[in-house]
Amino acid sequence: MKHVYFDHNATTPLDERVLAAMLPYLREQYGNASSRHEFGTLARKAVNQAREQVAALVGVQPVQVVFTSGGTEGNNSFVKGAAGMLKPGQIAVSAIEHPCVAKPAQELARAGWKVRKLAVDTEGRIDLTDVAAALKEPTGIVSVMFANNETGVIQDVAAVGELARAARAWMHTDAVQALGKIEVDFPALNVHAMTISAHKIYGPKGVGALVLDKRIELKPLMSGGGHEQGLRSGTENVPGIVGFGAACELAAGRVRELAPRLAEMRSQLERTLRGMGAVIFGAGATRVPNTSYFTFPGIEGETLVIELDNAGFAVASGAACSSTSTEPSATLLAMGVAPDIARGAVRLSLGSGNTPAEVEAFLRALTGVVARLKQLTAMAV
Repeated sequence: MKHVYFDHNATTPLDERVLAAMLPYLREQYGNASSRHEFGTLARKAVNQAREQVAALVGVQPVQVVFTSGGTEGNNSFVKGAAGMLKPGQIAVSAIEHPCVAKPAQELARAGWKVRKLAVDTEGRIDLTDVAAALKEPTGIVSVMFANNETGVIQDVAAVGELARAARAWMHTDAVQALGKIEVDFPALNVHAMTISAHKIYGPKGVGALVLDKRIELKPLMSGGGHEQGLRSGTENVPGIVGFGAACELAAGRVRELAPRLAEMRSQLERTLRGMGAVIFGAGATRVPNTSYFTFPGIEGETLVIELDNAGFAVASGAACSSTSTEPSATLLAMGVAPDIARGAVRLSLGSGNTPAEVEAFLRALTGVVARLKQLTAMAV
């Protein structure tokens, strides 16, 4: 039985055109981009071209793009790198941040920083009133994600950035889940730094970028040969970087066509979910078009994920990085969702290869699975 993949927020399949761009740098063009001979020169040219492709997608100059190993490194590089250049003060992060922002922020508490969590409303939107209240206290760093990895809710990052800049704080956004799904324009977001990743946009795993305002300076996480303008020492992953560049170029041409198609499939999905009695999280907010996060009260999310996998459909019970945790989603708890309801949450995230027919097949399977699980629950009472 062929499985249908509905977990594109965890990762996306590698586009064949991206693979084709990468293959020469996995085979014959294997030079180190820092070497001065022809092999190295060809590798450096490929890295430079990829930097231009990434920069073009997000509206910046190539010099503002620092390649990393992915979103986790990019977020850690900013949070810890900014803290290394600033006097300890307050760091304000939204209550729904990915752990690779939330945890390094928490670690700063040991270095004298005060961690302030910014509240969200019941739809998962950042509370700008709470942001303004938080920034009355001297603040060095603010980080608010552009699109939530679980709910898909899009944040008004530009408005938060305006408040942060007025308070003379450095503003960062994790845009990993937004890139390739909606327009991402770095200057319009009013931020000093932004994190993006390749494997969320049909590129390779293990490569991402930290996009920076040219006027800020970070303390590097690693010391070494001074690669990436001294911000990320280590031999460049040339095939991965080339793949990231190719994926960004493809995303630039795809996003306007793909977004309405995904949104229509999600509407198709959620009409039936509501009819089945599902609770859909963040449905009253603006979301990226591919994401639906829902629950059937009384049914455990992990159980539903396993049953759907057995039926041939890959979905998730939350963020991929925390899929082994039995704790309810921190994002949902921050939205005021009761823990027993939050434990039932299931995320479906569509991608470019999905079709309305697959959504219909999923809904038929889901109807049977939910009916069976509700019957088992009733028998156990």
